[in-house]
Amino acid sequence: MGEFNYKSFNDVAFGRYIESLPNVRKNELIKSKVLKPNGEIKRAFSSQGGTGYAILPMYGRIEGGALNYDGKTDIVPNATKTFERGVVVVGRANAWLEDDFSEDITGGVGFMSNVARQVKEYFEDVDQKTLLAILKGIFSMTGGKNADFVTNHTYDISALENPNVDVTTLNSAIQKACGDNKTKFSIVIMHSIIATNLENLNLLNYLKYTDKNGIQRDLGLATLNGKIVLIDDTMPVEDNEEGDAKLYTTYILGEGAIDFQDVGAKVPYELNRDPKTNGGQDTLYARTRKCFAPFGISYTKNHQASLSPTDAELENGGNWSLVMDTKKSTYIDDKLIPIARIISKG
Repeated sequence: MGEFNYKSFNDVAFGRYIESLPNVRKNELIKSKVLKPNGEIKRAFSSQGGTGYAILPMYGRIEGGALNYDGKTDIVPNATKTFERGVVVVGRANAWLEDDFSEDITGGVGFMSNVARQVKEYFEDVDQKTLLAILKGIFSMTGGKNADFVTNHTYDISALENPNVDVTTLNSAIQKACGDNKTKFSIVIMHSIIATNLENLNLLNYLKYTDKNGIQRDLGLATLNGKIVLIDDTMPVEDNEEGDAKLYTTYILGEGAIDFQDVGAKVPYELNRDPKTNGGQDTLYARTRKCFAPFGISYTKNHQASLSPTDAELENGGNWSLVMDTKKSTYIDDKLIPIARIISKG
């Protein structure tokens, strides 16, 4: 076998490439119903000449105690509060180059076509990293009500006598986060180590269906305490302080917990032809601009160096805050935010 630009070929009797390598990353977070389209985000960015940051209004609930209607008491009206949420566009780009000679030497294998077939999955990987960076960022918030959110929405069992997720863990976590609003949670996303432990305890129930021949089959989709379980090994895994154990983060989210809008780029994809270099080259360029906005949490842009945040900047808790009203006097009630996490040992 010979090799040219990392492409294997047989210079005596070449066997054609048959299939592309599969994508081993499942990207369950990006494929779940956690993401909800948001027309306000779309309108904000389309009407502001392609800006990368916008402030969106969030309308408060009507408040005030009911007055006694007795013919003597004046009915004094209450005003609703308007909250503001900052949202940011995340821009990402990449390019892939292939030489003409690679295709010539391998008997006509379409390497650029192979690249093109994988672009969608590639950006699913990118979006998954973006979402995980955002979740890390909001759980890194500090100070006052922001710190209260992190405390209330984190259920850390790693130091308990039983540091593993069991039949009661999920219910306790969502109650700690949202109290009687815990019914808003619908999706659990966990590492396969956590899922395997639950399977070994017969705590995961796999949904089934009956095929046209009347045979019952697994859907490959599990539930835990009535919540859909998604298994994904990109979920965070860290060493504990002593360095003698792994700590696993399991996220629990509600449907629509994160607003999403594909803002788009002027030229999302383009192919450039260079007939000179190395006898001829094609380069596929790809660009995306997307907005991911957690419900009830504002991106503040306090620590952002350019017009698009890096993953490291999204992970910075200083760039996030609970949504406040326009007078900067009242925070949104964190019980309304269906985002929580469990920290456990494997």
